[in-house]
Amino acid sequence: MYCPRCGKADQLPETYCRQCGLHLLDFSKPHKRRSAPEEHLKANTILSVMTIVASFTLSFLLILTLGFRDFTHPLIYVTAGILLAMGGWHIQTLIRTLMLKNQWKRRVPLSEVQAGTPETFEPAPTGKLLDQTDFTNAIPVSVTEHTTRHLAEPPQPKPQ
Repeated sequence: MYCPRCGKADQLPETYCRQCGLHLLDFSKPHKRRSAPEEHLKANTILSVMTIVASFTLSFLLILTLGFRDFTHPLIYVTAGILLAMGGWHIQTLIRTLMLKNQWKRRVPLSEVQAGTPETFEPAPTGKLLDQTDFTNAIPVSVTEHTTRHLAEPPQPKPQ
């Protein structure tokens, strides 16, 4: 396989080019279809609701069946507390997902933004914003060009 950017040969697919670092895709494999953000929000909502119901139900069943008895091990209460904490965490996740869904519904589609008036997207005149370059006080390419010359010379033995 050849790298499409630099042309280096003998590259392996699904790795990075050894010369320029470009990620090389394997075109013989089927490409995954990317799902829409709306699908992710819907899946997050369903999973959060299912987790909330399951964690609270399990916590209450654990407390009702094994809690407050003489032989109840303390890990039962710890497990019930962890399940309650998981349910609480997923409640706030569900709230944030619903808020994100509401914001997503109010967004302006990209097709409407691109179909806007031409005056909205006029480029700014950069000649008026930037001064012209002044090369009269230009700094040489390397300020340290003459200060590192002694590093290339072999070290001199010290007199004893």
